[in-house]
Order: sequence, then C-alpha cells, then structure tokens
Amino acid sequence: MSTWLLIFGMLAITFVIRYSFFAWPNLSFPRAVEQALHYVPVAVLTAIVVPGMLMPEGQWALQWDNAYLLAGLLAMAIAAFTRNLLATIAGGLLSFFLLRWAFGQLPI
Repeated sequence: MSTWLLIFGMLAITFVIRYSFFAWPNLSFPRAVEQALHYVPVAVLTAIVVPGMLMPEGQWALQWDNAYLLAGLLAMAIAAFTRNLLATIAGGLLSFFLLRWAFGQLPI
C-alpha cells in the first residue's frame, strides 16, 4: 500500500506544480530565483553524468583504462571547441566505443 501511496503522492505533487503555471499565468519569481533556475539543467546533468564517469562500476575508477572518464573528458573538449551538440554526442560515443574496444572491454 505504501508504494501506491508514494506513486499517487508524486502524481499529485507533479500535477499541482505543473497546473500552477496555467492557473496563475501572471505568477513571477524574484530576479534571484530566475537567475538561479538557469543553473538547474547544468547541475542536474552534472549530477547524472559525473558519477558514471568516475565510478562506472560503483567504485572509484581513476585509472587510464577508464573509457567512461576518457570519453567524457574528450566529449567535454569537443563541446568546448565546437559548441555543437551533435558533434559532442557523436564524438563522445565514437571515442567511448573505440576506447572500450582498444582496452578490450567490449562484451563481444
């Protein structure tokens, strides 16, 4: 029962938050809050990606054969130089799979 209660609670909270923008269209945030909200996507993506790069198997992996870390660093470099999302994704994926192949880590 607690699982269903949790699911319906999350549903209610999500609905109320999203519906509030339609119910009160003139609602505005203070300038400091608006500026802080610009950093939310970067913070969320960092929180998702960095643990996967530094701890791909649940333990710290700061070695030179960590394809996740090397490909992530290369993708960051590509993003910094090109400012192109497609080039960053393609370069990161290509380098990741090439590094995994070079290190003999592909499960094939």
